[in-house]
Amino acid sequence: MTDSAHSPVVLITGASRGIGAATAVAFGQAGWRVAITARTQVEGQALGHQLRRPDGGLLAGSLATTAQAVVATGAQVFTHTMDLMDRASLDSALDAVLAHYGRIDLLINNAVYQDREMNALLLDLDDGMLERTLQGNVLAPFHLTRRLLPHMLAQGGGQVINLCSGAGQYDPPLPADQGGWGFAYGASKAGLIRLAGCINRELGKQGLRAYSVNPGVVSTEAVTATLGDGGMLAQRYGAVTPEAIAQALLWLATDPGAPAYAKGKGMLELQSIAREQGFAPATAPSSE
Repeated sequence: MTDSAHSPVVLITGASRGIGAATAVAFGQAGWRVAITARTQVEGQALGHQLRRPDGGLLAGSLATTAQAVVATGAQVFTHTMDLMDRASLDSALDAVLAHYGRIDLLINNAVYQDREMNALLLDLDDGMLERTLQGNVLAPFHLTRRLLPHMLAQGGGQVINLCSGAGQYDPPLPADQGGWGFAYGASKAGLIRLAGCINRELGKQGLRAYSVNPGVVSTEAVTATLGDGGMLAQRYGAVTPEAIAQALLWLATDPGAPAYAKGKGMLELQSIAREQGFAPATAPSSE
C-alpha cells in the first residue's frame, strides 16, 4: 500500500517544477512516502532572485501543484517551504520532515540557486554573485546533507543523490552569453560533485550510499525559458523529458544492480541510464 507507515521516505528539494516535480510523482507512483520542498508555494508567486522567462513572465509550477500530482498517485506527501539562501529555512524544513515521517531514506539534492547572475561573464561577476551561487549550490546542499547523515546512520542506512552538471567537469563550449556557462555556476557544480565520493569513502561501510548525477539537457520549464521549446531542445541538444530523468533516479535508488552499475563511474549520466533502461529513446537525436 502506498500509505504504509513502513514505506521508505524520499525528500526532494526544488520540487515545485521540472525534474523535482516529476521525481516526486515517480516516487509516489512507486509507493514511497514523499516530502517536497521549494520556495514557490503557489502558482504565480513572485520571489527575489527568481528565474523568469525572457518576457519577464513567471515559470509555471509550485509546491501545491506538485503535491496535488503526488496525491493523485495515492501516495503520502508532505510539503514545506525551503530557501537555499536561508540556513534557518533549511533546518526548519528538515526538522519538519523528520518530525512528520520519523525518517528519511533518500535525500535528492535537486534545488539550485536560480538567478541569471550565476552565469555572468567573468568581467561582470563580482564577489557577491559568486558567494550567492556557492551558498545556493554548495553550502546549502552540504548543510542539509550533513545534518541528515547522523539520522541516516542511526536508522541503519540511507542514500543521497546530488544533481550535478557537466559544467562542473568541463570547460564551457562557448562564452556564457553565447550559450555556455559561467564560472560561478561551473565552480558550484564542481564543488557539489565531490560530496558523494566523500560520503561513500567515509560512511559507506555504515550503510550510506551517495551518487553524483548529471541530468544533461532536460526540457524543464527553466531550460525551455532559456533555450526554447521542447522540440528544438530534443533536436539540437538531445534533451529528454523530466519524467525520463525521474525514472532514472528511481531506478538508481531502488534497483539492486544500481550500486554495481555506478561503481568506478564517478558522476553518472542520467540520460544514459534513462536510455539504457528504456525510459527515453535509445539514441539521442542528431545535433546537426
